[in-house]
Amino acid sequence: MENLGAASLRSRRFESCFNTSYEPNKREASKYSADEQIPKREKTDIYVDDNGWSSVLISCFRIVFCFLTMMVTTFIWALIMLVLLPWPYQRIRQGNIYGHVTGRLLMWILGNPIKIEGFEFSNERAIYICNHASPLDIFLIMWLTPTGSVGIAKKEIIWYPLFGQLYILANHLRIDRSNPSAAVESMKQVARAVAKNNLSLIIFPEGTRSKDGRLLPFKKGFVHLALQTQLPIVPIVFTGTHRAWRKGSLHIRAAPLTVKYLPPIHTDNWTAEKIDEYVKIVHDTYVKHLPESQRPLQ
Repeated sequence: MENLGAASLRSRRFESCFNTSYEPNKREASKYSADEQIPKREKTDIYVDDNGWSSVLISCFRIVFCFLTMMVTTFIWALIMLVLLPWPYQRIRQGNIYGHVTGRLLMWILGNPIKIEGFEFSNERAIYICNHASPLDIFLIMWLTPTGSVGIAKKEIIWYPLFGQLYILANHLRIDRSNPSAAVESMKQVARAVAKNNLSLIIFPEGTRSKDGRLLPFKKGFVHLALQTQLPIVPIVFTGTHRAWRKGSLHIRAAPLTVKYLPPIHTDNWTAEKIDEYVKIVHDTYVKHLPESQRPLQ
């Protein structure tokens, strides 16, 4: 079996950073004498919405364009998956390639400025975890996780148009969260498949999407998987996605986004007696790296 976790599509990860700093023009600078210091603008965590009709119209156009693009790429890769039905783990690989292509295209269409940090931690064979506050998180994780990664989602994902059906064809994994005993058994099966086939994992540890962007409590599933696989945990911190595409909204805003890979958290010495402690350690790591507007309310 080809080592799926070793390959990556780093060439698809074009950093799309539009970080601009304020520089006064000549007319502004002339207002100040040579001995006076030009006042600096303070950086804040405040983004001002543009709710004008032109912004809404552009947003609608981009959403429609995204949907059409996803229809085309999904159709192409569905044909590929059908050809590869006898080879389940080659379908995982193709599912990752589909995600790299489609996720990157969708983010390009939406046009949000993106800053990506921590590339050196993006090619580990690991359990990748991400905070979740927007549909954009799905596009980003599709684009940025390495080839040889398998997702874990709730069983209801099959009803998501286009994406859900391809998710099943790509041999990604589902769990029944309504049945605790079945969920535990599913986690064991996931761990065995990951170890046998040298896969990485992608998990949203909150278990659901945050309504306001603030970090929710973490469920314990990712720790159980780390104990069973002894894979390191690579946290990915998404900042700003909740402002760009809010839950329940169809208005895409031009809010800047940041994706930050944190150093791997090694788990080979973890023990089952300290599960709650490990969950807290990882959750606190997110709190430390999120802006105030995305931290849990005390």
